[in-house]
Amino acid sequence: MKLDLHTHYYPESFFDRIRELATDFSFKEDQTGRTIIQFKGARFFGITPPMTDPDKRLEDMDRVGIDTEVLSLSTPNVFFAPAEHQSRVARLVNDAYAELIAKHPRRFKGFASIPMDDPDAALDELARALDELKLNGVILLSNIQGRSLTDPVYRPFFEEANRRRLCIFIHPMLPANPAPFRRFVLGPLVGFPSDTTLAAAEMCFDGMFREFPGIRWILGHAGGAIPWLMERLDNGYRDFAECRENIDELPSTYLKTLYYDTVTFSPHTLNMLRDVVGTDHMVMGSDYPHLLGSIERSVSSIEALHIPAAEKDRIFSRTALSILNNMDPNT
Repeated sequence: MKLDLHTHYYPESFFDRIRELATDFSFKEDQTGRTIIQFKGARFFGITPPMTDPDKRLEDMDRVGIDTEVLSLSTPNVFFAPAEHQSRVARLVNDAYAELIAKHPRRFKGFASIPMDDPDAALDELARALDELKLNGVILLSNIQGRSLTDPVYRPFFEEANRRRLCIFIHPMLPANPAPFRRFVLGPLVGFPSDTTLAAAEMCFDGMFREFPGIRWILGHAGGAIPWLMERLDNGYRDFAECRENIDELPSTYLKTLYYDTVTFSPHTLNMLRDVVGTDHMVMGSDYPHLLGSIERSVSSIEALHIPAAEKDRIFSRTALSILNNMDPNT
């Protein structure tokens, strides 16, 4: 079985909401005539036809042999909207996901979007998404309108997530200051993995991974630079007292309990990731249908690894199946 855990789907009504609400997010055409979304003038999102077309998705999945996709709403998720509007957008998207999954229960699963800037609504939507809609986890961004996930306002949500043993996919967002990323599409190329790295390191030193061991955390894009920086972060723990205030073990101890997707497609990177965290902490992802993603290489990059078939099977599906919520083995 092949299960793509990092793939994005957008109801047309989601794009309509972005257009309706006057925010820092805006639509524009790039030099090729493709519609893109910008954040404060920095490009981060090019719209492609499969983003809103389930039939095209199924055709592409069949072509490369992917059995199931776990759909999620990428950047900017619902956080383009002010707090008072986030709940409405989240319900709209989560309902659309549940409807599509009901039509194709074996082919699609979904991560819920959560109105994090409305704490009460966030808890309500989490319960509705898991208990009523039977979605399979949650997607959050590496920062929420510039606010760190370590902010105390989010603590009640993570306490409930820990109680529920929630699967949380951390997807990157542009850093809070996008100005340095306005040229050469540096936002997605450099800003995204940088912000994932910053978020995971801060969450680790803040003690979130120690405090909430029940949460199954997944980092997108192979964790940004986290696998490469584990030793440096460990040295920080050894050398600086403030890095030991909230954790009592080396950062790598906690970071190796997280899960990392394979959206890098580099055999060198995937082999290094396997050496650091093991295939029981790796999950297949494509980032389809975004321009930097590849549904073809999501499969071929894993198949080309010189590792035992059982380990490939873990990456393709077994690890993901062990951490997703509401997974029925018969669907």
